[in-house]
Amino acid sequence: MIPYGRHYIDEADVAAVVAVLRHGALTQGPRIAEFEEAVARYVGAKYAVAVSSGTAALHLACLAANVGLGDNVITSPNTFVATANCALYVGAKPQFADIDAETLNLDPQCLAAKCKELKKIRAIIPVHFAGLPCDMPSIRAIADRHGSVVIEDAAHALGARYPDGTRVGNCAYSHMTAFSFHPVKAIAAGEGGMITTNDEKLYRRLLRLRSHGINKGTDPLIRQEDAYEQGEVKRWYHEMQEIGFNYRITDIQSALALSQLQKLEKFIERRLKLALAYDDAFAGLSKAHPTQITGRRFSAHHLYVLQIDFDSLGLSRAKFMSALREEGIGTQVHYIPVVSHPYYRSLGHKPDSFPVAQKYYRQALSIPLYYALTDSEQAHVIASIRRLVQ
Repeated sequence: MIPYGRHYIDEADVAAVVAVLRHGALTQGPRIAEFEEAVARYVGAKYAVAVSSGTAALHLACLAANVGLGDNVITSPNTFVATANCALYVGAKPQFADIDAETLNLDPQCLAAKCKELKKIRAIIPVHFAGLPCDMPSIRAIADRHGSVVIEDAAHALGARYPDGTRVGNCAYSHMTAFSFHPVKAIAAGEGGMITTNDEKLYRRLLRLRSHGINKGTDPLIRQEDAYEQGEVKRWYHEMQEIGFNYRITDIQSALALSQLQKLEKFIERRLKLALAYDDAFAGLSKAHPTQITGRRFSAHHLYVLQIDFDSLGLSRAKFMSALREEGIGTQVHYIPVVSHPYYRSLGHKPDSFPVAQKYYRQALSIPLYYALTDSEQAHVIASIRRLVQ
């Protein structure tokens, strides 16, 4: 079976993990800080905080930004539910603006209209869908007009670049950026996430929040009279200064991710080559067409999505996917719009209010794209899809 996505592990990755297992701390050791420093340096941000998952990264970013009870948070309906759920975790109200038909990202015009409608927006969370960066200058300008915090959901976009050539995650257009290291993402850590920022105050708070809200000497101590003995801080002393979580990553995961990070540019180069080959192969088809073509040189190419007119094809998406599966080809759908899920419908969200996202969803199909996909396997995928759509 050729899956739609797959991680790539080599002997260097195995050796990095084994070295920690044999000689290092399994958690809260030096590999975590090395990983954070490497990611911050790679994307061009001042600070990075590693956490247990991309969802944890989004949750802590909302907490650090003081998003809370009753606040409005706007994001895209074309994303995994975690992006919107992070607002619910802190008591805020997830709101949505429709996507652009070409980029499949948050449409700045729809975002501006939603901001005027809601008046008070505490945070905006743009999603760099499939690895293609959103129009961040426009989104930041809208956010600034409304006094909103910007948190980039870059779960798909490690290694992607803005049009100015700088990397997603440098926080030039946002207050924080959240990454994911789930196995099918750009680099794998098993599970894991990262928040980057250029704000030292946010950085210090994120460090506390990921570890139970506990200060271990990096911030001013509140109970000075309890902390000191004979003029020195007691070696065991620490303070829980606010409610936090156990969202720590391990040294095992960080060692794997550090090794993977060294291969990231190679991964992206291969994904780009495969995406361009798909673009050529599917050009001119009347009932199927590639997406996000204009963003190829900026994208991290996490996904390759075809839009297929299943209605005119006379074949349901489920049967189309089953036919490909019989050919040994795995596919997926990214995503069921968040507003279409029963829980979000129960909150009053109406899928028909987002026509572009709904049309995209009805025609979307993610096909195999990953570093180790061979040319012959891709040729088989192309031939099978062309045969079905023609």
